[in-house]
Amino acid sequence: MKVLIVSDTHRKNDNYIKVLERVAPVDLLIHCGDIEGSEYLIAESAGCPVHMVIGNNDFFSDLPREKEFEIGKYKVWLTHGHNYYVSMSNENIKHEARMRGVDIVMYGHTHKPVVDIESGLTAVNPGSLTYPRQEGRRPSFIIMDLDKDDNAHFTINYL
Repeated sequence: MKVLIVSDTHRKNDNYIKVLERVAPVDLLIHCGDIEGSEYLIAESAGCPVHMVIGNNDFFSDLPREKEFEIGKYKVWLTHGHNYYVSMSNENIKHEARMRGVDIVMYGHTHKPVVDIESGLTAVNPGSLTYPRQEGRRPSFIIMDLDKDDNAHFTINYL
């Protein structure tokens, strides 16, 4: 199974479309928020099931603030992260994830890609396809692959 994880596209979707063309087909798309009105375009162009949540810039969206679901054997919690102070560090969101009993937390907001695996919890932030803030400032996304044994592998990718 191949999962595309993106975030913080901020209604500028050219790089999102480029990524889809590059990595298609995907079995699931996850958007960690700050879509800014492009929900329909994101969902329709994906060609697969989609999970999306609102970010701090999604003012008039009907999307949920947070979402829990399963991918294979993993319980996943999806949130934008701004309510958990992720700009300071990911410790609060990891604590909340452990309290919720999830295996993977996916979040955005910082515009910096992260795959943080620690004590049975994976914290994943795909960065931003539009306004990257990490060193080098390259638009980023994550591919999550489930192997034949249903084990997850995460790869940070750049445009």
